[in-house]
Amino acid sequence: MALKPMRSEPKAVAEAKRATGAASRLIDEQIRSLGGWRAEILAEVRRIIHEADPGIVEECKWIKPSNPLGVPVWSHAGIICTGEAYKQVVKLTFARGASLEDHRGLFNSSLEGNTRRAIDIREGEVLDAEALKALIQAAVAENQQSSASKSHGRGRT
Repeated sequence: MALKPMRSEPKAVAEAKRATGAASRLIDEQIRSLGGWRAEILAEVRRIIHEADPGIVEECKWIKPSNPLGVPVWSHAGIICTGEAYKQVVKLTFARGASLEDHRGLFNSSLEGNTRRAIDIREGEVLDAEALKALIQAAVAENQQSSASKSHGRGRT
C-alpha cells in the first residue's frame, strides 16, 4: 500500500501559524506575569475573543525595552482589538470601534475619537461575554467589508 505524500501548507500560512504560536506564548507569559484580577480579566477576554471568532490571529506588537512582551493584538482581516493591562483597568481598544454598533454600551473610553473606541474593565466588574462576542463579530465583519472594498477598488481608473 503506497502512502500519498502529505500536501504542504503554503509558505505564508505556515509562517502565520508560527507567528501566532510565538505571539500566543508571549500573551500566556504576559498573563502569568500580571497575576491577580488583571490576569483573570485578560485571560477571560482572550477566551471570549476566540469563542467569538475561531479564525482570530494573535499577535504581539510594539515590543520594546520598556515593554518586552509587547501588546496583545487580535486580528482577522485587520486589527480587531488590543488588550493592555494598566494599574486600574484592563483596556480593550477596538481599532475601528467608532464604526461599530455598540447596542449594549460596552464602549466606555476613547469615545471622542473618529476611529477607535475602548472598553475599560475595572477590578470586580463583570464582563458581558455575549455582548463582547457580538462586538468582536461585528469588528471582524467590518474588517472583512473594508478589505473587500479595498480589493474591489484596485486596478480601476
